[in-house]
Amino acid sequence: MTEATIESVLQENRSFPPPAEFSQQAHIKSLEEYEQLYDRAKADPEAFWAELAEQELDWFQKWDRVLDWQPPFAQWFVNGKLNISYNCLDRHLTTWRRNKAALIWEGEPGDSCTYTYAQLHREVCQFANVLKQLGVQKGDVVGIYMPMIPEAAVAMLACARIGAPHTVVFGGFSAEALRDRLNDGKAKLVITADGGWRKDTIVPLKEQVDKALAEKAVPTVAHVLVVERTKQGVHMEAGRDHWWHDLRQGVSADCPAEPMDSEDMLFILYTSGSTGKPKGVVHTTGGYNLYTHMTTKWVFDLRDTDVYWCTADVGWITGHSYIVYGPLSNGATSLMYEGAPRPSNPGCFWDVIEKYGVNIFYTAPTAIRAFIKAGEHLPKARDLSSLRLLGTVGEPINPEAWMWYHRVIGGGRCPIVDTWWQTETGGHMLTPLPGAIPTKPGSATRPFPGILADVVDLEGNSVGTNEGGYLAIRYPWPGMMRTVYGDDDRFRRTYWEHIPPKDGQYFYFAGDGARKDADGYYWVMGRVDDVINVAGHRLGTMEIESALVSHPAVAEAAVVGKPDDLKGNEIVAFITLDGNVTPSEALKAELRQHVGNEIGAIARPGEIRFSDALPKTRSGKIMRRLLRSLAAGQEVSGDTSTLEDRSVLDKLREGV
Repeated sequence: MTEATIESVLQENRSFPPPAEFSQQAHIKSLEEYEQLYDRAKADPEAFWAELAEQELDWFQKWDRVLDWQPPFAQWFVNGKLNISYNCLDRHLTTWRRNKAALIWEGEPGDSCTYTYAQLHREVCQFANVLKQLGVQKGDVVGIYMPMIPEAAVAMLACARIGAPHTVVFGGFSAEALRDRLNDGKAKLVITADGGWRKDTIVPLKEQVDKALAEKAVPTVAHVLVVERTKQGVHMEAGRDHWWHDLRQGVSADCPAEPMDSEDMLFILYTSGSTGKPKGVVHTTGGYNLYTHMTTKWVFDLRDTDVYWCTADVGWITGHSYIVYGPLSNGATSLMYEGAPRPSNPGCFWDVIEKYGVNIFYTAPTAIRAFIKAGEHLPKARDLSSLRLLGTVGEPINPEAWMWYHRVIGGGRCPIVDTWWQTETGGHMLTPLPGAIPTKPGSATRPFPGILADVVDLEGNSVGTNEGGYLAIRYPWPGMMRTVYGDDDRFRRTYWEHIPPKDGQYFYFAGDGARKDADGYYWVMGRVDDVINVAGHRLGTMEIESALVSHPAVAEAAVVGKPDDLKGNEIVAFITLDGNVTPSEALKAELRQHVGNEIGAIARPGEIRFSDALPKTRSGKIMRRLLRSLAAGQEVSGDTSTLEDRSVLDKLREGV
């Protein structure tokens, strides 16, 4: 969207105060307490974060300086030394939590296991020593391409323990997407599994790794470490591939945590970007540890007795921050589930909640819409009375889905934390604190303490109440990304140059529009650029378009999102074919499959429309705003004066 202002259309007036009993026991107990905390953080952010860093984390060496801010590059807790694996594990071993459940795991076929903090510590140390034996050293990047099994979390913590940055690639991505990410990060080793269970079928992960590494396509990878999960036959290349259960035999479980500089890289996580050049978001150690720790503690109002379940995959930032690092740093019990609702058991999520007495349930609006479609009878057939807090993540939730979630899953008694944040922010930015902030269906409510958010125009001026604008952050925070891996200029261009500095103040803007109501509540209105949110996953149009154009039949492609009740957006591709190619249904199916092979099934277009030409500006830029209107069946509105050829639009209207 290129307009300087964004139209606001959602009107929602319902409000739900925190239940009195919840507030009495909460970490932050009232709106007044939240506002005092927020004001204190705003007045002196460095003192606020420094106090929490001292209270909440274990440091090997204290920092010299809280913040070094050279816009747009931030360093937090300069020269401080710590290790996030130590904060997630070792420090709990000298307390009663030593024998507390750290990780509960449920496999899709129904197998399960539980690791106490002492057991998880042992697993991580042993895994770390195996990585060392395979030549992994501090600073080496390790690729992780895993199903949702405990070894995925163990692998992440083992890498962090020895100072090897990890890059976790979602197990649903194709071999080509995996290869591109491993090459960009110059990974030295890949950790995978023979396969994983998802929706009653085996996902052949090792087979995809073999394709990604074929013909030395990733020359930096020397070894592949394979966890046995599904026990189907897989190819094991001599000298390169190793079974985890073989290498662990007799390996010591003594592996002291490496003292890491606060600004040492913890991980790279790839987000929307072209297939040719993935965009690696870099997070470092100290600030990320503190930010995920505090947001987990306050947003989920963690108690020591809680069983906490985030349904995300470890391949996304939500899995990093709110399955592994945030909960374990707090000494919580974090539940991992391998599977997903599926024809053989559409109510499996409710089975898991009932089985383990889950207290906190954090999932995506797209999942909630699928629950609604599956029917109330499924959750109502289970005992969900253990739940005390619900959460949503991944995209704005529409008010009616919020109300269904509140009524059917929460029984009308559970606060809902609707969280707005991004891969780049590391943790929650806008969110209710559930004991303090009344909630409104569809609103992410207020900024987390220490986050100086605003809705501005393109000149950096705050817009008026209920006026649409650009959601921007006016001051650095500890969990923020540090750069795009290997590309500082891209970091600057992508996040800091949309809105120019004003009075010496820089604005972080990553593409979302919003409005702020009279109560200071934020309503996120979705992307203002061309990233499509499909089932909670942010996919770059350029990535999908590049995959389509790589097919020999395609001359040009433009991809937009079309509103979809279940997935949030459905991908619609407008395609111009090479002159000698005839459009057909068979070709549409072939192109969908091609995108699946290039990127992954999540990126397959739901709809493909062939066209002789695409609407462009005189400078040659495709006008996706017009295509979005056409895809949604809406009347094209707004300024079309820059359109080069109006007949293109007319033809598309008549019968794409």
